[in-house]
Amino acid sequence: MRRSLVLLFVFVTVMRVEAQMPEKTLTEWLRPALFSITMVMVHDVVNPPAASRYYAYIMLGAYDIVAQHNSSLVRPAKLVKQYPAGVPAGQGTYDYRIAAAWSILETGRQMLPSGYMLDEEEKKFLQLLKKQRLSQGLIDRSLAAGREATARIIDWSKGDNYSKLSARLRYNPLRKDSTWYPTPPSYMEAVEPNWRIIRPMMIDSCDQFVPPALVPFSTDTASAFFRLAKEAYIVSKDTGARSVYERTIAGFWDCNPFAVTTSGHMMIGLKKISPGGHWMDIAGIAAGVAHLDFDHTVFLQTAVAITLMDAFISCWDEKYRSNRIRPESYINRYIDAKWQPYLQTPPFPEYTSGHSVVSTASAEVLTYLLGEMDYRDNSEELFDIQPRTFHSFRSAAEEAAISRLYGGIHYRDAIVNGQVQGKAIGEFVVGKLRVAGVKPLR
Repeated sequence: MRRSLVLLFVFVTVMRVEAQMPEKTLTEWLRPALFSITMVMVHDVVNPPAASRYYAYIMLGAYDIVAQHNSSLVRPAKLVKQYPAGVPAGQGTYDYRIAAAWSILETGRQMLPSGYMLDEEEKKFLQLLKKQRLSQGLIDRSLAAGREATARIIDWSKGDNYSKLSARLRYNPLRKDSTWYPTPPSYMEAVEPNWRIIRPMMIDSCDQFVPPALVPFSTDTASAFFRLAKEAYIVSKDTGARSVYERTIAGFWDCNPFAVTTSGHMMIGLKKISPGGHWMDIAGIAAGVAHLDFDHTVFLQTAVAITLMDAFISCWDEKYRSNRIRPESYINRYIDAKWQPYLQTPPFPEYTSGHSVVSTASAEVLTYLLGEMDYRDNSEELFDIQPRTFHSFRSAAEEAAISRLYGGIHYRDAIVNGQVQGKAIGEFVVGKLRVAGVKPLR
């Protein structure tokens, strides 16, 4: 009997040693792995609302695995509406962190239109595992658990009404003086006019956080609306140091997945990360500054991802309800026919500012979880955009919001009221985190 106990102890000890994967190695792997997923979205020109949806599901599958194995973390079902509870944890002994990491790549590979581009990232990840001299059996069991998580999250994603979008009637812009209409140079169709039907993650409905009323449309030169348009026009005409500063900020927060520039008869597409992709990378940067471990980094990224998804649902509901004309169209008709904004006008209605809503909501959640902190945002160095240093997430969100006025693509009330809308969403999410027992991470 004693000999049997000794053998059992040795067997369990071997299994524990076999399951060890350096914490630091996987944690450092997370940010570049998520950025590789972002780059696939850039390649596919995924629009901002859709990108937020992908991030949410990609992170939720991984976080589900982590939360099953780390009792200090709340399960997704406590945070996300209609999320299936009691999900099995996989079969046999495996490394749950490896499984969660694999789920991130595999969910991206299966959900994204050009997900096959992540094949190389998966190969690199397998090479990383083999360098740690982990047994093939452990690797196989961990990957199998990751695939199970991917299958579960993709299956659950099918109930969020995304598949119904393509069955909707084609959106036809209204031809009213006050409403949005496609803008030059490409006159792109409206982006996701029916996004309001997507199932939210945490908020109760798409119209739970309706922003304050917008300034009524008017062509009267003495009206409040004309003054809003004139402000956007005048800002674009500024010269000197102030203009350089404002355009630097506008360019830093541009985040336009597909801008088009012309050269003669030729049109050239310029791809960048989405606003959601920018804030996901900010979360990754912040996790590194805060020295979070793998489990809590995954949680942080998940919290930001599901916040982004709900913020876009709320914002897009308002955009197509108010359906307001963009500054470019108004200014060209009533102030200066040859005027062009510094940034290209995005192809959807103006009110409220998406950057204001999603940035403010994300900043509230990050501030609750990490507090005030300095960080260097180098998210877009790949696009030749110089890094900027911020002293808080809220100050970054403030800059992201006002950047849309500097870029000439939003009126001030869309920015200010978008911040009100985003703050309400962020505070709601923080409230849910508190009720679920989530405490600040540092």
